[in-house]
Amino acid sequence: MHYIYGINSVTEALKARGGAFEWIGMAKERHDIRLQRLIEDCRRLSVPVRFLSRVELDKLAGNAAHQGVVAVTSAKQYNDLEDVINAKRAEYSLVVVLDGVEDPHNLGAILRTADAAGANGIVIPERRAASVTGTVTKVSAGASEHMPIAKVTNIARSIEDLKEHNVWTVGLDERSKKTYYEMDYNMDCALVLGGEGKGLHDLVKRKCDFLVSIPMLGKVPSLNVSVAAAVVLYEIVRQRRRREGASNTK
Repeated sequence: MHYIYGINSVTEALKARGGAFEWIGMAKERHDIRLQRLIEDCRRLSVPVRFLSRVELDKLAGNAAHQGVVAVTSAKQYNDLEDVINAKRAEYSLVVVLDGVEDPHNLGAILRTADAAGANGIVIPERRAASVTGTVTKVSAGASEHMPIAKVTNIARSIEDLKEHNVWTVGLDERSKKTYYEMDYNMDCALVLGGEGKGLHDLVKRKCDFLVSIPMLGKVPSLNVSVAAAVVLYEIVRQRRRREGASNTK
């Protein structure tokens, strides 16, 4: 059984999955407009609603951050790498590859930013990495329900597969002399990010076409991986929007 909790997360899950829920539990103490809208969505989609105490919802969610809503459904269905490659949302592909991100809060934050930046989807490894859980869905504000997420056995091999589809791979490595804003992202590309503390594995690093870094001007040597992802993803957005603007003025 899989649990999704939080008003935004459950709302987005309803949009993405329709009526594919066993039931949704709601706090019987809440009577506000946001919960009423969610009840109406459930009725429209014929999703059963159960009114529960906060203690019961806490137990289902595993914490108290559920905002009075917990959905009971099947586990996240992952995609194939081919699905992510084919889910291009603009002129150029943008794939985010995570080489061992273990913190579900980081995975959720990266999913939310990747969706906002127009990425095709996310690639994560099967082992030693965070998967999509209720916490990830909550932190992603429901983005995990909309974005294709491929779970693969080998990240280095998946990078080779991306190259075979003419997707250039750009790894973020703090030791690279080339900064992230010196790179031209107007091409089909994948941003490859390492896990917390460890960075990219050596083999993954060698497989990347390019390596870039984020300049660190203070005492701390690196950024949190979800913050680093946001910095580079929005540089990609900036460059591509500037190119589109230049093309439209011609």
